[in-house]
Amino acid sequence: MIEKLERKVHEGQPFTPEEVLQLTENAPLDALCEASHRITLRHASRKFDLCSIINAKSGRCSENCKWCAQSAHHPTGIETYGIVSKEECLRHARINENAGIRRFSLVASGKKPTDREVDTWCEHLAYLSRHTHISLCVSLGLASEGQLDKLHRAGAVRYHCNLETAPSFFARLCSTHTQAEKIETLRAARRVGMEVCCGGIIGMGENMWQRAELAFTLKSLDISSIPLNLLHPIKGTPLETMPPLSEEEILRTIALFRFVNPSAYLRFAGGRSKLSDEMIRRAMYTGINSAIAGDLLTTIGSNVKEDVKRIKETGYEL
Repeated sequence: MIEKLERKVHEGQPFTPEEVLQLTENAPLDALCEASHRITLRHASRKFDLCSIINAKSGRCSENCKWCAQSAHHPTGIETYGIVSKEECLRHARINENAGIRRFSLVASGKKPTDREVDTWCEHLAYLSRHTHISLCVSLGLASEGQLDKLHRAGAVRYHCNLETAPSFFARLCSTHTQAEKIETLRAARRVGMEVCCGGIIGMGENMWQRAELAFTLKSLDISSIPLNLLHPIKGTPLETMPPLSEEEILRTIALFRFVNPSAYLRFAGGRSKLSDEMIRRAMYTGINSAIAGDLLTTIGSNVKEDVKRIKETGYEL
């Protein structure tokens, strides 16, 4: 079963969600991880892509996403503030650039930016472009093509907007916007010349079929950078009592995404700080070849020096 589906991946032949689910749910874990590793070696980049983010506008979000600490609907008690100064963004960008990280993203809470906010973000991007060489990304929620064009011309090379979960599951987790709106933002970003980054969160109550649904949706959108977040339950959110995924389930999910998206960057993002060093190394062996380094939005992320050491020891390049 493994050999047949692996051959289809190598040869670029189509296969169904049912085929990959049968494999990722039932194959012996070690054999599955080995097959996923072979696909990674043959199709994905061996140059590990580290990126970093700054929480550049925090909290008071109008959206009711059940996983999110920044939603105004949930009493999480997080720090809230408006757009941080361009000097503060530069300080963070330089720290990350000096650590060898090649990408830096400005991330803001909220459903979508106002035109005035976009003008401010453009000033920030132009300022960062003048004072650093790091590649700049933005994650500002839903945005119009005109807004995205301004951001791109100001220096943003990539736009991030997660689908978060399977199309069939999204409405159970958020009712204030739709995945169709997210997809249109991604398509608009591409139309103005930007790269796109799009993934989701696992462990929010979805089943493996729905993870396969998300993986195939991302494949249909030709997404080359796929963040895989592990739910970090935040007190005050509706998902605060969700149990953690087992290490085996995480590895099987990584393998699923690698089979479906063989050449993509599978990017470890939120939640990995809860994993052991051995588990992170095994995930990288199975198919993770990129990560967000440093602290995240409202949770502690990773130690950059430890990340760099681990990347080199597991056979990736920087």
